[in-house]
Amino acid sequence: MKRRDFILLLGGAAAAWPLTARTQQQPGGMRRIGVLMNTAATDATSQSNLAAFVQVLAQLGWIERRNIQIDVRWNAADAALAPAYSAQLIGLTPDVILTASTVNLTSLQHATSTVPIVFVQVSDPVAQGFVSNLTRPGGNLTGFSTYEFSIGGKWVEFLKQMVPELRHVAVMENPDTSPQRKYWMRAIEAAAASFDVDVAAAPVRAPTDIEAAVEGLARQPHGGLILPTDAFTQFHRKLIIELALRHRIPTIYPWRYIVADGGLMSYGSQQQLVDQYRQAAAYVDRILKGVKPGDLPVQLASDYRMVINLKTARALGLEVPPMLLARADEVIE
Repeated sequence: MKRRDFILLLGGAAAAWPLTARTQQQPGGMRRIGVLMNTAATDATSQSNLAAFVQVLAQLGWIERRNIQIDVRWNAADAALAPAYSAQLIGLTPDVILTASTVNLTSLQHATSTVPIVFVQVSDPVAQGFVSNLTRPGGNLTGFSTYEFSIGGKWVEFLKQMVPELRHVAVMENPDTSPQRKYWMRAIEAAAASFDVDVAAAPVRAPTDIEAAVEGLARQPHGGLILPTDAFTQFHRKLIIELALRHRIPTIYPWRYIVADGGLMSYGSQQQLVDQYRQAAAYVDRILKGVKPGDLPVQLASDYRMVINLKTARALGLEVPPMLLARADEVIE
């Protein structure tokens, strides 16, 4: 079976389990919610996030197969699937759609200008042109932003503090699943210049590309790796963690849970992604009750925190500088 056929089959099966209703008919009073996720149904973190969304809906009185029907699609970090799944969901005439990531939001924005959409895991929606105003976004979009692009400068700063001899940084992203990469690169390059660090893009579209990129970086002395927000690298985080350890590449990530999985360090919003899904459920509830999405303010992430994994630092042969250790908000032993 070809990879694309397999992903389509996986996406269809995932859409049917566990949250998709079993029939296309909507009984009287039944409301419909579309969900477009940015990873695969096998991703435990994404399943937990989606389960939290459904749980809050239930607490608000929206019970699946009683008064709501939920149709889920998973693009398995494959940008080519986003337009097809967007069209599928729009074709089901949902009352509102929940979507994760810039790629999925872009596809849905192209597919409809009328169906209400609540987004999560989208960096700086004003800079990316999704909304013109955070307080009253107008139109059919609203949601929850995870990052400001200026955080890219902090990633360089903290990586340099972790490894004072740092001279080269690779920024790993999939161009297809990270259309926001140009904004990250601007912030990273601006900060890197002040720290006398060279920056190079490391585009990856397959696991073999990830391996080649890390191996190439390992051949340069005093190199480091930055992973901005990207569904593809998030999906392949275990491979990246393993390769970074094998080749002794200090790496900084955007999410705490990657550091908990064995990554060296992260800097990002202390708000867990699951909280955004819970808040998104409250927005969906208000939209189902008649509030226009354009009247709901876009919520920005705040309270950014640094997390360091000391076990990984030791495995990389790094001694965490006392000043950086003191700045860490959490240390994983």
